[in-house]
Amino acid sequence: MQLDEIQKRLLREVADLHKVPDGAYNIRANGKSVGRSSSAHIEIEPREDGAGLTVRVQPGTKNESVHIPVVMSQSGIKEVVYNDFFIGEGADVLIVAGCGIDNCGPKDSQHDGIHRFWLEKGAHVRYVEKHYGSGDGAGKRILNPGTEVYLGEDSAMEMEMVQIKGVDDTVRSTKAELGRGAKLVVRERLMTHDSQNAISNYEVLLDGEGSSADVVSRSVAKGNSFQKFDAKLVGNAPCTGHTECDSIIMENGRILAVPGLEANHIDAALVHEAAIGKIAGDQIIKLETLGLTEKEAEEQIINGFLK
Repeated sequence: MQLDEIQKRLLREVADLHKVPDGAYNIRANGKSVGRSSSAHIEIEPREDGAGLTVRVQPGTKNESVHIPVVMSQSGIKEVVYNDFFIGEGADVLIVAGCGIDNCGPKDSQHDGIHRFWLEKGAHVRYVEKHYGSGDGAGKRILNPGTEVYLGEDSAMEMEMVQIKGVDDTVRSTKAELGRGAKLVVRERLMTHDSQNAISNYEVLLDGEGSSADVVSRSVAKGNSFQKFDAKLVGNAPCTGHTECDSIIMENGRILAVPGLEANHIDAALVHEAAIGKIAGDQIIKLETLGLTEKEAEEQIINGFLK
């Protein structure tokens, strides 16, 4: 693969890649694939329309990974990519996605990644998606990820959704449909600053008996930034669901938490929690007594909160 130093840095940020990964992978840079490999049990093929990938994981596949990061270092690129994942019965895999944009030019750069997952009976996926922006250009860094998850009987998906730095505008939309005994766990970590905007929309349909969902977001809004966390759980069967928004607001930041619980079955147990507040003064003072400046103390508290 031919990658410049900026692209290599972005890969390290969003996928922790310092070299070509083992196993199946597709690396996309500035609108095109620059490296792709399937493995014995995981097949990656380009879609016929050229606008994404089809990934097939064979039944029973264990301890394997799929890396599909995207990096953009040219100003003005705008793309929509569709990736479909078919996870066979009893498979257990790690999927690492994410996008990094470095924009040093005057035009907006935008990547909209639409990922759809179909998990068969007993399959398990750990999905890690990290977004990162850098560059000192006037053009924005825009990321709009869309995720659809269809969980078969007794399947499970763990999602780690991270956006910590540099993304000017984002709308993050996630929809999940859970079958009998299926389990969904989401951990979102988000930080905005300056005039950035971040919208997170979740809709989880608990359709199967014994299904469960746990959706938790931790976020920090600095400067004049705005965040909205909109999470809706719909219980259509005997199920359990929990959603939580825990946020820190700083300077002129704004955060809107919108809980949504819909119970359509007498044995649907749904809970929502939300807490928004500033950093406690006694926490700052305690760290200052250990020799940290106020700014350093705030950074330590935020890092621990978002860890």
